[in-house]
Amino acid sequence: MVFYFTSDVVQPPVTLFMGVDKFENEDLIKWGWPEDVWFHVAKFSSAHVYLRLRHGQTIDDIPSTVLEDAAQLVKANSIEGNKMNDVDVVYTMWSNLKKTQGMEVGQVGFHRDKDVRKIHVAKRINTIVNRLIKTKRSEEVNFRAEKEQRDRIEREDKKKILREQKEKEKAEEKKRQDEAEMRSYNSLFNSTNMTSNTENTGYDSDDFM
Repeated sequence: MVFYFTSDVVQPPVTLFMGVDKFENEDLIKWGWPEDVWFHVAKFSSAHVYLRLRHGQTIDDIPSTVLEDAAQLVKANSIEGNKMNDVDVVYTMWSNLKKTQGMEVGQVGFHRDKDVRKIHVAKRINTIVNRLIKTKRSEEVNFRAEKEQRDRIEREDKKKILREQKEKEKAEEKKRQDEAEMRSYNSLFNSTNMTSNTENTGYDSDDFM
């Protein structure tokens, strides 16, 4: 089961989502998308909240208002963090998450600590949390099937781009060849390469016996 929340602080609105428990979190870690940004309360247990970026977006493109929504949602879903002021929420791209042997279910590390960002949450802002809770919906998700479909579409798109690139290169090469042939053809009829009858010193008369 996955919980979805709509953040309408930007247009078009964005969706935040999280697993219902640590087992769902494990599936989200395993079958996440390269476009997913992961959020978690630093140093305390909490929900794993995700934001899925649109195509072409990077982690630097996330508006501060969306970051605030995600941070408040994570804090509200942390038993310890929700009771505290002044907590930090860390976030990073899904591709930076790392599972190693011996880790507990739902536990995760990072490939590169330098790629982990941090946002400070001074206190819980109920207006934000309540707004997000009103949009909450749940859905059963086949994480593996969704990821495989996403990867299949990406492969097809890459093949299409590669095919179009090859066709473009082929057309450009044909154009270069045609232009080269035309230049060669024109050079044959260049006036400097032609002679008139008067310049011909040989016998060239229609008179004959």
